[in-house]
Parts: sequence; C-alpha cells; structure tokens
Amino acid sequence: MIMRKKIWPRTLSDFLSMTFILAIVPLLYWFELWVVLPTVHESETLLYIGHFLFGNFIMLNIVGNFTYTVFCDTSTRRDIMPISAANTKDGWRLCATCETLAPPRSWHCPICDICILKRDHHCIFTGCCIGHYNHRYFIMFLLYLFIATTYSFCYNNIFIWNRIHFEFPMSIIKIIFPLAIFVFGFDGSIDQFYLLLYIVSVVGMLYTGVLCIYHFRLILNGSIANESNKRIYIYNLGWKQNVKEVLGDRWYLTWIIPYVTSQLPHNGVVWDTSNSWQYANSKNK
Repeated sequence: MIMRKKIWPRTLSDFLSMTFILAIVPLLYWFELWVVLPTVHESETLLYIGHFLFGNFIMLNIVGNFTYTVFCDTSTRRDIMPISAANTKDGWRLCATCETLAPPRSWHCPICDICILKRDHHCIFTGCCIGHYNHRYFIMFLLYLFIATTYSFCYNNIFIWNRIHFEFPMSIIKIIFPLAIFVFGFDGSIDQFYLLLYIVSVVGMLYTGVLCIYHFRLILNGSIANESNKRIYIYNLGWKQNVKEVLGDRWYLTWIIPYVTSQLPHNGVVWDTSNSWQYANSKNK
C-alpha cells in the first residue's frame, strides 16, 4: 500500500466529521462492552466471553478498515500514466486543474486537489476520497459500522428500557431530541447519557444501513456513484467479477479482517468493459 502524504482533513466539515467518528466509536465501544454487556450477561460466563470477543473483533475491523481508508493513496500520483496508450475513445481526458491526462473512471476532487483513480466520492468521515485502492476498506468499514450499531441496538434495547423511567412529556422530548438532555439536565442520573448513546447507535444503524444498500448496489452493478448518476454501466462484468474488482482476488477473506492481502485485478488505469470481458471469455472457451 502506498501511503498518502497528507492525511489531515482539508476542510472544516471533514475535520468535524472525522473528529465525531474518532470520538463516538471508542465511546460506544466502551459503553457496549463495559456498561451494557456486564448488565445483560454475568461476567466470566461463556455468553459474556463470546460477546466480548465478538465485540472486539468488530472493533478491530472498524479501526483497521478506517485506518487503511485514510492512509491509502488512491490518486493518480501513485501510478505512472501510460500517456502513449491514452485514447479519448477509452475515456482518457485532459484535467485542466492537474494539467495532465486523466485515465478512464478517474475524476478530479477539488478538496483533495488531485485526480482520483476510479473516484466514487469524497467521504467527509474519513477526510479523503474513496477510489480504486481504498474502496475495499471503505466498504468494509461501512459494513462493520452497520454490524456494530445493529448488534448494539439489540442489546441496548434490553439495557435501556430496563433503566429509563418515563415522565411525560420530558422523556418523550429527550427521546426525540436527545441533545435536549443538555438543556433539561441529566435528572441527577447518568441514565440520560446512556439514552443519548442509545439514540446515536440507532441513528448510526439506520444511516449506515442505507449507505450499505446504496454502495453494495453500486458494486454489484460494477459502477461508481458518478457513473450510476449518468447511467453508465459499461464496466459491469457480472456480480462476482464486480465484487473482485473492489475486494480483490481473495474477496472471500477480506470480509474477515482488513490485514489480508487481496490483489486487485486492475491497476486503476486500464479497465475491462462488458464487451471486452465477454470477448475474452469467449476466446478462452
């Protein structure tokens, strides 16, 4: 993996979003494993140990995939552009900002100030663009966030509803508007703070769930956000090959841990299209 030279967020929105992620993930990790879990299951039982280990496994994947997403350079800086092979019919174009030829499926990011190979979008929560080389890590980061928040939601329901005592209408206000606890106070109890973390996990589950559906649909269609918006599906090679295009040849292991090496079938510059893929397969037969 080639490292990005500048990983610090370039905009205020990136900085605030990254700060939120870096703060809320460890906070929820502490809440779920050191507050909720001992309440639901007795310590040192098989259930407690199993859930504790599974929680740490999820956290390992979240942290690992987030780190790789942020540190991985997926811009055109990392590859030597084969200018001699450039052809506008294949999707090559001139980037006026970078003052160089940009390969197919690459787009210039005004925030990162560079063309990104197979640019999907600029993610404010990681402060960088999601492109060819870090797409795998972003997808797994998103997936494990969804698993974590869904897993937390199931246990938090048991934990929260056994602790919160309703007082109409204040309890309703605090559930609908969790930040209201800072206005009306904590009622002399930490339960309202736990309620806030519970609501954050619920919102996180819904938000990451929608994002998972959207991004996995793009992957299965062999497209990226910009191509999907323009209804460009010429890179659709079938669902299995489309998955390999993002997760690599060892795609079945990348779901387990981010530290598994999985070679991508392309270099981010030259791409197979539906027609060339079908032609190559027909010749092999």
